Amino acid sequence: MINFVLIPILAIILLLLIFSGIFVVRQQTSAVVERFGKFTSIRNSGLQLKVPLIDQVAGRINLKVQQLDVLVETKTKDNVFVKLKISVQFQVRKDNVYDAFYKLESPHDQITAYVFDVVRAEVPKMKLDDVFERKDDIAIAVNRELNEAMQSYGYDIIKTLVTDIDPDVQVKAAMNRINAAEREKVAAEYDAEADRIKIVAKARAEAESKRLQGQGIADQRREIARGLEESVDVLNNVGINSQEASALIVVTQHYDTLQAIGEETNSNLILLPNSPQAGSEMLNNMVASFTASNQIGEAMKEQNKKKIEEQKRNNENEALKIAPIGALIFMYDD
Repeated sequence: MINFVLIPILAIILLLLIFSGIFVVRQQTSAVVERFGKFTSIRNSGLQLKVPLIDQVAGRINLKVQQLDVLVETKTKDNVFVKLKISVQFQVRKDNVYDAFYKLESPHDQITAYVFDVVRAEVPKMKLDDVFERKDDIAIAVNRELNEAMQSYGYDIIKTLVTDIDPDVQVKAAMNRINAAEREKVAAEYDAEADRIKIVAKARAEAESKRLQGQGIADQRREIARGLEESVDVLNNVGINSQEASALIVVTQHYDTLQAIGEETNSNLILLPNSPQAGSEMLNNMVASFTASNQIGEAMKEQNKKKIEEQKRNNENEALKIAPIGALIFMYDD
């Protein structure tokens, strides 16, 4: 009876021992096997065997590329506190799993310490603007220092990136104000240039308008003068002299102007003089003015004529005075 009870128990124990000697290692992972606390072997991915109750899996090492984000706060050369986010991508070398497992208690803490040390050595040499412009230099410096330090522990530093630069809130506000002021300055310059172009274009348009307006007025006056000349010729043909014809034309234009004003019901223009006798007085005054101007012109012509004759006589007298002297000079030469 006792044998029937022991056989299942022994079978169960045997199965447990067999299963305890079998373990699985996942892809991109290495397992460290110890025997009585001493390193025995490193097992890679797949189904693995170990001595039951004697061998133990002490730990597993991830062989994938891992990323560690480190947030570092430091001061720049121009005394501005800034936070930098450094992303370190690293990987355990498959041939150095032993070093990675046994030499470092906490690789993340080790990498973080080196990142702090390098960043706080590099950033204080730069001004804030240089930190933004030369962030790749900071990443290269961190990557170089980490590679030198972590290779002896079995780690490869794949890439180091400066993923974020965050200055103090007041500094960012000041930088935004500077940027906004600079953009407003550029916008004001563009607005001023646009206004200048508008003013120049308007001035050119006005100049062209004035030129065309002046040309039109000149053409108009030329045609008016031509019409007046033809009107005077017509009146001369019927026995009216030039003075009377000019006065008559002016009076006619006066009444034409009155008629044009009367056609506008809302006109506020007042033409002076504006009386029933205005036309006849204007005609008489103009005839008298023309007559007086002709008389003055004839008098001036007569006066100029007398001056010319007197000047001619003076010149002849001077010539008579010089003649005897010329004769004496001629005799002396002989």
